[in-house]
Amino acid sequence: MNIHTHQGIVHEAQSGAQISLCFAVMSQLRPAYTQDGFVQRVIEQQPEGYRLAYLEVAGVVVATAGFRVTRCLAWGKFLYVDDLVTDAAQRSKGYGKQLLNWLRDEALRLGCDQLHLDSGVQRKDAHRFYLRENMELNSYHFAQRL
Repeated sequence: MNIHTHQGIVHEAQSGAQISLCFAVMSQLRPAYTQDGFVQRVIEQQPEGYRLAYLEVAGVVVATAGFRVTRCLAWGKFLYVDDLVTDAAQRSKGYGKQLLNWLRDEALRLGCDQLHLDSGVQRKDAHRFYLRENMELNSYHFAQRL
């Protein structure tokens, strides 16, 4: 689904070529991947419900978000944002807000009860952004490498 906005167009990446367009921005959040590795990882996750949206302005990807819709006992049906990043050179122009609003609209369209995301503890600028966007800091996320 493509949505036109006042600042650009939100697209959903389906093909390898479209996924590849998101790499330069996504690699700022996920630097461990090569472009080919990133494309392959997204393609592998798509059958599990992973979707990749991107905001394009004047033919350039300025923000991207990986997300999925799922259910759990605690939250019901919800949209979970795995990855959300705006190009560092394009921050503070409203692009992250625009993409987050698109994600909210998509969650509502799909009948979700909530929108969730995790953010690394070191990402203080992102936390300020999420709080400005009326998101609540409501849990700790624990992890263990196996």
